[in-house]
Amino acid sequence: MSTEEKSLNFIEQIIEEDLKKGLPQDKLRFRFPPEPNGYLHVGHASAICLNFGLGIDYNAPVNLRFDDTNPSKEEQEFVDAIKRDVEWLGYQWDKECYASDYFQQLYDWAVELIKKDKAYVDSQTSEEMAIQKGTPTTPGTDSPYRNRSIEENLDLFERMKQGEFEKGTHVLRAKISMNANNMLMRDPIIYRIMHAHHHRTGNDWCIYPMYDWAHGESDYLEQVSHSFCTLEFLPHRELYDWFLNQIYDESKVRPKQREFARRNLSHTVVSKRKLLQLVTEGHVTGWDDPRMSTISGMRRRGITATAIRNFAKTIGIAKRENLIDVSLLDFCVREDLNKVAPRVMAVLDPVKLVITNYPEGQEEWLEAENNPEEEVMTYRKVPFSKELYIEREDFQEEAHKKFFRLSLGTEVRLKNAFIIKGESVVKDADGNITEIHCTYDVDSKSGSGSEASKRKVKGTIHWVSIPHAIEAEIRVFDRLFTHENPDGNKEVDFKEYINPNSLEVITGYLEPSLQSAKELEHFQFQRLGYFCVDKESTPEKLVFNKTVGLRDTWAKVSVQ
Repeated sequence: MSTEEKSLNFIEQIIEEDLKKGLPQDKLRFRFPPEPNGYLHVGHASAICLNFGLGIDYNAPVNLRFDDTNPSKEEQEFVDAIKRDVEWLGYQWDKECYASDYFQQLYDWAVELIKKDKAYVDSQTSEEMAIQKGTPTTPGTDSPYRNRSIEENLDLFERMKQGEFEKGTHVLRAKISMNANNMLMRDPIIYRIMHAHHHRTGNDWCIYPMYDWAHGESDYLEQVSHSFCTLEFLPHRELYDWFLNQIYDESKVRPKQREFARRNLSHTVVSKRKLLQLVTEGHVTGWDDPRMSTISGMRRRGITATAIRNFAKTIGIAKRENLIDVSLLDFCVREDLNKVAPRVMAVLDPVKLVITNYPEGQEEWLEAENNPEEEVMTYRKVPFSKELYIEREDFQEEAHKKFFRLSLGTEVRLKNAFIIKGESVVKDADGNITEIHCTYDVDSKSGSGSEASKRKVKGTIHWVSIPHAIEAEIRVFDRLFTHENPDGNKEVDFKEYINPNSLEVITGYLEPSLQSAKELEHFQFQRLGYFCVDKESTPEKLVFNKTVGLRDTWAKVSVQ
């Protein structure tokens, strides 16, 4: 990477410094290391874009490594979802790796630690270990089992592996120091007993390595040069390096852990544990609910991979945590969809409009442009008839001065069609308008070149021909949480801030060109927002999700 091309973030500066110190360019290797215990969320998206983006910038391979060391919470479903998300974001990994690929080597290294008197089997309960570990201001005390003989430790560890003991009866701990300032260094656990079926290794193992032991050693085995983690792993770096010191061969690349800050998104949560809670307790319909901060949920909502990559690039990498307003993501979504989404006409709050002087039974097909942002303009045909739907808010019986849409006695243009003039209304017994009657200027057809077609009117409104309209289910989403930082106050259950109005299901009426729309196709419903086809949509019952409005109109709900 040339430093002249752009200013470097601190992660890139670290890499550049290592290259200057003699690390060969062809030894650069990065990794994205998710745990397959849930679906990836927007925070993971930033990490994916960072690591794979570095791979692209430095022409270096990037591994996708699943840290699958806790079989009680991991499933193949999550592995498949993670791979799908990374590919959808536009990235391709060099090697697909698993911590479970290295279980035998990790075990063998643990045996070597025991032989060097650097690890021992502890038979205390977890409660006893927590007490003897001390506090950040007081030193710990040695386990009564810390000085077991090497022979006894080797025997117990082998028997743990063979499944002779129940969960919780023994653990293997590194023998470092019970007086370390960093509490993670106070004889951390390396292995625990778990009689659980692993989604890849089956029932081969009864003991599983802890994350801290498996992570750095896996980096080393894969010859990852730079291991980038979020800031909460900063205290773990000392342990990461201590473990590497026990096995490092100077002829190989030594991985370097460095940390960057999480970028939290407002009005959502990004804890997999809390996202799982939302799913299992039925607050959402699943991991891919369009209100979720998961990549799957965002994809289903209609947010594009390009928008997410642009969002990650915009917020950048920092050393301090920050709460990013979700409106910035919305902006990136609008910016991308504006370029790629065809414009179509749909009415979501319909009122009937009758053109009284239009011939009974007549219909015509008018030309409409698909997207003015296209380099080469394309067009489609939309049907026009005597009876139309328009948006209820596009009409006022008695309009104020700044209302530039349809009212009695005023003219507006129907998009791609004719100029009409409001003449009268029909109301029901409660005084609600059920029909608007108007007349049209037959010579004012858009694009006809006539003098009447060039006449300027103050407003243009969209419409759908009633005889041709397709009925569809429209799902309109709002923020899932009313508070910008629902996870910010640890004394308040984050679920207290769930927005009871985060989903509204309405019936909309669409132009017939949308009949053949396929899952995840994006459209701009003119003057209403961006929408995409939901996975539950069928030709018999179309379902559209609102991705984002044309502008940010969301009003924050006050929280007591």
